[in-house]
Amino acid sequence: MGFKSMLIKPFANKIARDIDRMAGNAVAAQERVFRQLIQKGRQTAFGKEHGFDAITSYEAFKEKAPIRDYEGLKTYIERIKQGEADVLWPGRPKYFAKTSGTTSGVKYIPLTKDSMPNHFDSARNALFNYYARTGKGSFLDGKMIFLSGSPELDRVGGIPTGRLSGIVNHEVPAWLRTNQMPSYATNCIEEWEEKLERIVNETLREDMRLISGIPPWVQMYYERLLERSGKRTVREIFPNYAVFVYGGVNFEPYRDKLEELVGQRIDSVETYPASEGFIAFQDSQEEKGLLLNADSGIFFEFIPVEEIHNDKPTRLSLKEVELGVNYALIINNNAGLWGYNIGDTVSFVSKNPYRLLVTGRVKHFISAFGEHVIGKEVEAAMLAAAKRHNIKIVEFTVAPQVSPAGGGLPYHEWFVEFDEIPRNLEAFAAELDREMVGQNIYYEDLITGNILRPLVLRPMQAGAFREYMKTQGKLGGQNKVPRLSNDRRIADALGEWVAA
Repeated sequence: MGFKSMLIKPFANKIARDIDRMAGNAVAAQERVFRQLIQKGRQTAFGKEHGFDAITSYEAFKEKAPIRDYEGLKTYIERIKQGEADVLWPGRPKYFAKTSGTTSGVKYIPLTKDSMPNHFDSARNALFNYYARTGKGSFLDGKMIFLSGSPELDRVGGIPTGRLSGIVNHEVPAWLRTNQMPSYATNCIEEWEEKLERIVNETLREDMRLISGIPPWVQMYYERLLERSGKRTVREIFPNYAVFVYGGVNFEPYRDKLEELVGQRIDSVETYPASEGFIAFQDSQEEKGLLLNADSGIFFEFIPVEEIHNDKPTRLSLKEVELGVNYALIINNNAGLWGYNIGDTVSFVSKNPYRLLVTGRVKHFISAFGEHVIGKEVEAAMLAAAKRHNIKIVEFTVAPQVSPAGGGLPYHEWFVEFDEIPRNLEAFAAELDREMVGQNIYYEDLITGNILRPLVLRPMQAGAFREYMKTQGKLGGQNKVPRLSNDRRIADALGEWVAA
């Protein structure tokens, strides 16, 4: 055990005990957070306009504060940008997290002095909890790399503004900064491929023990390391590499390929961070799902996903959720987001404690024919088929083909980049379709009723998805390819990279 891991061990054990208490009292914690938020909200323009003084219960809150997306809060954000204080939360935001929206253009999500601990402390707690539960703290004694956005910040309305992953770099405490890589100058590089080369240069001969990032971009990092070093596995380069931390996408479709590059299976810790708040994290190496962050400045609401576009959808607090139901996730937080639909869908796998899975995005689905296929279903089908055929998947996305050029029945079109294209694509496609039939009863009805033909699989050229993301200006960082689209925009753009 190194000096730093030995020093931190008692604190890690305390964090784990605190997490156990939070997990065992999640509903009470949520009720306490709700009261605290309403009390603070009464001091704001939003609270005064929505009658927060009269709110004494969650039922009353639902009557006063409607569900809204960014467009619904935009007028308040504009007031903050113009210099007004006490708009959504007392005072002024410490930062704006800048994100891209599909309908709203650039979004400016407020981060306040009160909300910043939710982001940084939760990430720290996830790692310390892992140490306490497993006894594996050696990662603290070596170097750690966080593949993130640029920490360079602009100012919008006098407020420092940038990507959340870049903002968090400014909150890193001194004890961690000595371990952190890459260098600040390298992190500031915007062009992903140039940045990646610099990261490889800086880390190739370091004692890397923790690597964090979105799986497809970490894969690029691994591949460049191997190209540069001439080694066969990442573990040969970094013999003390101990834990992989990721969030934002399901790791399972990437697992086989990444572990092949590493040379063995290593522990991983999944997190669920968003610009709007740090929602959940993996608290156990054995149990399924992510522990809801119930006592960290966010009051959560859940709407059955089929009701999300209703004028008055059913709004549920944590104590009212059921297992296995797909919910749209709504947050109210100490940065002044009220009844805010972040666009994610989740499903609970446990209520003691409250653990969930991220099932997709409200806007990422296929329902061109009423099937409402979601991300969780296509990933489960792909994982099962790939395992049965012993193949590795680099990346994939799915879209409907409503009007085939040659006529005939419509279908779901799967664009798949394989590590190696299977010899018998037809057999793999048939297996994949059978798995989809098992995942979604509506899809099964459409197939058996001859409304849809079985899926069509398009094998992609090596690097196809990276090239596509490059054309969209979204190579690297926290960007990811949507698993599903209900239109042809991505599918048509990918056409030029379909393997002959």
